[in-house]
Parts: sequence; C-alpha cells; structure tokens
Amino acid sequence: MLFLQTVNMSGRGKAAGKAKGKAVSRSSKAGLQLPVGRLARYLKKGRYAERIGAGAPVYLASVLEYLAAEVLELAGNAARDDKKNRIIPRHIQLAIRNDEELSKLLGTVTIASGGVLPNIHTHLLPKKSKKGEAAAE
Repeated sequence: MLFLQTVNMSGRGKAAGKAKGKAVSRSSKAGLQLPVGRLARYLKKGRYAERIGAGAPVYLASVLEYLAAEVLELAGNAARDDKKNRIIPRHIQLAIRNDEELSKLLGTVTIASGGVLPNIHTHLLPKKSKKGEAAAE
C-alpha cells in the first residue's frame, strides 16, 4: 500500500496561501503612544551605533512616554493647585523642581518663562521676639 501525502513547502506554516491582515504598528503592539518606527529611524540616521536592535526603539519610546506622563501629571497637579485649567511653563517648572528625581535629571535645564521656586532665605526673615521678654520690659 502506498499513501501519498501533500507537503506544503512554502515555509509559512498554516498561514500559507492566506492574504496578510491589516498592518499593525509597532507602537500599538507595544501599547505606546509615541511612534516606535520614527524613533527607530532617528536612531539609525543619528549614527549613534553601527547597528540598532529591534527592541531599542521600543524601550526608548516607553521611557520617553513614561517621563512625559510623569511631568504632565505633576504639572497638572500644580495647575490645579493654582486653580487653572491649562498647564503653562510655570507649572512645568514647579512640577520638576519640587520632585527630587526629576529635579536631579533636569537640573541643568532652563525652562523658558518658568520662573524660580518661591524661597526666602532664613536670614532675611524678621527675627521673632519672645512674648515673655517683651511683657517684662
């Protein structure tokens, strides 16, 4: 007895002969908002390294997205404390300088129209007189 079996030699497994589905971006695959493909292109064109791995732009996009979300959340809180609906550079400055880690990361960065943190040196404050001594004199 001789049994004949057809073998698919396309090397594509069970998906042989089927049409490709709709293209899915790397950003949506990673669940990110920032464009992974564009960051990959910038990494390649920037000549930062001879070769760029597939995971590098995804990792970079996720780190940048996290930092942006962190700054926006803190700046939004600063705007709400100021009873404002819009975030202005002053709110971003307050958010960054009041956060220890962000302040260290962006320590040398100047934010246009950001101003400075409100701070009065202790030597400039008026000296407090004790009530007991003032009543005795």
